[in-house]
Amino acid sequence: MRILALPLVLLAAACAATPPGCPPGLASATRLEGCFGRNANGAEVVTDAAWTRFLDEVVTPAFPDGLTVLDAAGQWRGRTGTVARERSKLLVVAVPGTDAAQAHARLAPVVAAYRSRFGQESVMVTTAPACLGF
Repeated sequence: MRILALPLVLLAAACAATPPGCPPGLASATRLEGCFGRNANGAEVVTDAAWTRFLDEVVTPAFPDGLTVLDAAGQWRGRTGTVARERSKLLVVAVPGTDAAQAHARLAPVVAAYRSRFGQESVMVTTAPACLGF
């Protein structure tokens, strides 16, 4: 019986080291995406230089371990009911060891700063569970 118990203990220890749902070698994380539109009142107000300053001053300090920014083209229906199309920036961040609420709390000040600085009505944010490895 002792011979069977040792493999079961080792198997249980190996499973405990891997977060639920993630393959060995990957850790659980939350993936955040923020869609930052560049227009306000029908005109582009977030130039490339303004985005770079915002990235340096606000986004990078909030996520110093790393992030990805992609150029995007988006559209949405604002308060006026008109569909607006605009160039956008898609921010992608993986936050290890957090749930959606914790990860969103890290992004919320970035979103608030963007809305305030550039007069934006909103920033679309999504969260999803992820497995992370480097």
